[in-house]
Amino acid sequence: MEHRELPKSFRVDALEVRIYPRQEEMAAAGAAVAREHLAMCVARQGGARVILATGNSQLQFLERLIELGGVNWSKVTLFHMDEYLGIDANHPASFRRYMRDRVESRLKPYQFHYIEGDALEPLKECERYARLVRALPIDLCCLGIGENGHLAFNDPPVADFDDPLTVKLVKLDEPCRRQQVGEGYFTEVAAVPQYAFTLTIPELCSAKKMIGIVPEKRKAVAVKNALHGPVSTACPGSFLRKQGHGTLFLDADSASLL
Repeated sequence: MEHRELPKSFRVDALEVRIYPRQEEMAAAGAAVAREHLAMCVARQGGARVILATGNSQLQFLERLIELGGVNWSKVTLFHMDEYLGIDANHPASFRRYMRDRVESRLKPYQFHYIEGDALEPLKECERYARLVRALPIDLCCLGIGENGHLAFNDPPVADFDDPLTVKLVKLDEPCRRQQVGEGYFTEVAAVPQYAFTLTIPELCSAKKMIGIVPEKRKAVAVKNALHGPVSTACPGSFLRKQGHGTLFLDADSASLL
């Protein structure tokens, strides 16, 4: 098979797409863009507000961002975009734990606001977190695309591009739950919670700047559907094509079907 050199940068509708030969280069490039934007926000505004994603696909990006330095993290308020319903902050699969161990403990941000997955009144927790997120504009949203095309936990059956909510409770679809097992956070699908909290798609896209970090071969079908299929909730990631303030970072594996 003839080797085809992938384009390094192009646009699909409004979205800028950048492809790198290896995940390491993609993560470093995404981290450099994030750092530059955050440093500028802190310098101009005196602070910044950022939404971060979890999952294995984000690990190298977050590591590079932390290593780069150049951001006064004591001026930065952080949020995460989703959490399982009913699990506590010390559960091995908890996104609070993921962020606390990998990010907050190392960066010492001004604040890290967490979704309390084990809140006694989940609907009130949605309202509480929504108030925190909406208090001021979000400067940067760093997100991934799931194997089923989801953004945060907005799986195809519950994704809404015109969602009136900021945070909502959703039932996770089967492909999403299988992905969590595949990433090593649960031993079997039956162990994955059926419901989760998630920031909605309009809320994620309301950020002043969006960075999508999507490496690995297992994301190739979702990337192809997002960039070449219809803009539809059948692949929520396709909505990124409408985001002129977004850049999608891919490696050769995730871009292999383009």
